[in-house]
Amino acid sequence: MRIIVSAGGTGGHIYPALAIIKEFEKNDKDLSVLFIGTHNRMENQIIPEHNIPYKAIEIYGFSKKLIGRNIKNLYLIVKSYEDCIKIMKDFKPDAVIGVGGYVTLPVIMAAKKLNVKTYIHEQNSIPGKTNKFLSRGVNTVFTSFESSNKYFEDANVYCTGNPSGDNVNNLKPIKKESLGFKKNKKFVLITSGSLGSSVLNEKLIDYVNSIEDYEALMITGESNYEDVKNKVKNDNVVVMPYLEGQAGLIKNADVIISRAGATTLAEIINANIPSILIPSPYVPNNHQYINAMDLVNEKAA
Repeated sequence: MRIIVSAGGTGGHIYPALAIIKEFEKNDKDLSVLFIGTHNRMENQIIPEHNIPYKAIEIYGFSKKLIGRNIKNLYLIVKSYEDCIKIMKDFKPDAVIGVGGYVTLPVIMAAKKLNVKTYIHEQNSIPGKTNKFLSRGVNTVFTSFESSNKYFEDANVYCTGNPSGDNVNNLKPIKKESLGFKKNKKFVLITSGSLGSSVLNEKLIDYVNSIEDYEALMITGESNYEDVKNKVKNDNVVVMPYLEGQAGLIKNADVIISRAGATTLAEIINANIPSILIPSPYVPNNHQYINAMDLVNEKAA
């Protein structure tokens, strides 16, 4: 089978896409995969590191402030669409799967034009604009939460859950001792999402500096790392910018303090550990709050 997968922007889109690819690989030894992503976001580095063939297109999200870039982006959407047509005519996919992010817009549109089977996956309780737009005419929309299904009334919808939840079991386990923590001490994992959060990191500085009877790992995101590292003055706390395969560590945590991104929540559910969730207010439709409340209402967070 030959498939094209597209996702981009954040780990919340990229890691479910990787989980989907891994599941296809398990079931098809002759699988051929091509990933289409942006030229300047996380997926541009992460996907090639997994030895998956990668095609980059230049496209940006629309901004309320950058009017000039929006005008340029209209041209880039058309160009990206034409590029995707060429890519697909060359690769000849049996199916094209969009897993979120604005990069999927020209990819899925091109596949529809060529009458290739199309599928999209929505990770959040409230779908993004791109997925809502693309859902018209795709073969199936897959969702992570049953509460999402009502937003796709005109589509064939199936709730699968978030594929990233399986990362907890599929990824190589990370022992906390390998990161310098003691086996017999309670361990808290603190993470602010794949891109990090300067606001959340700053608010947690006093807390992590007060830790005495247990240990904590604080994953800050690349852009916040140096600042946080210089402010944390506690030997019970390790500060890291990023941890590859973080899901492999989650089961070893006694509690996780986290943003409420869909991928992280799926991993928390699968690991069955207590969580303190601090939803980001800077996301469309306040969807992290809705994500979090799905767990809270089930007394799972």
